[in-house]
Amino acid sequence: MKKLLVVLALAPLPALAHPGGPLEHGVVAGLMHPLLGMDHLVAMLTVGLWAGLQGGAARLALPGAFMAAMALGMGLGMAGLAMPGVEAGVLASVLVLGVLAALAVRMPLSAAAPLVGLAGLLHGHAHGAEAGAVDLSYALGALAATAALHGAGLALARPLARLLPRARVA
Repeated sequence: MKKLLVVLALAPLPALAHPGGPLEHGVVAGLMHPLLGMDHLVAMLTVGLWAGLQGGAARLALPGAFMAAMALGMGLGMAGLAMPGVEAGVLASVLVLGVLAALAVRMPLSAAAPLVGLAGLLHGHAHGAEAGAVDLSYALGALAATAALHGAGLALARPLARLLPRARVA
């Protein structure tokens, strides 16, 4: 019995990052995709958190860069245009954004916005490719959920800034 438990515990599980199923199209699918995919959820919360920890213009510029690039990436994915390394890039973005936020790294907007934009492009492409066809209601739902997650990250920045000496919440 113990061996069976060990085997089950070590067995690979689906990442559930792109759940599919009956909600593949429409505004509800778009709203749910960023919330159900852990990679997207963490990255989008982290963008808001990092923006809030940087304070000032970053509070709007970083989520804005992510959203604009995400919209572009979704369009590319829905159009069927391939981008190499999207899934690896999505994973890397989660790790990089997480480290930047956890360490409250201060970075000029001229460097932070393109970095966050690249993450948005990759996440958007993954969302768009998931939709499989041009589906504007799906795109609007995904963008709305993304904005809400950025907002939640921004809201978390103020209480967390007390714990991170380098953070500056304005």
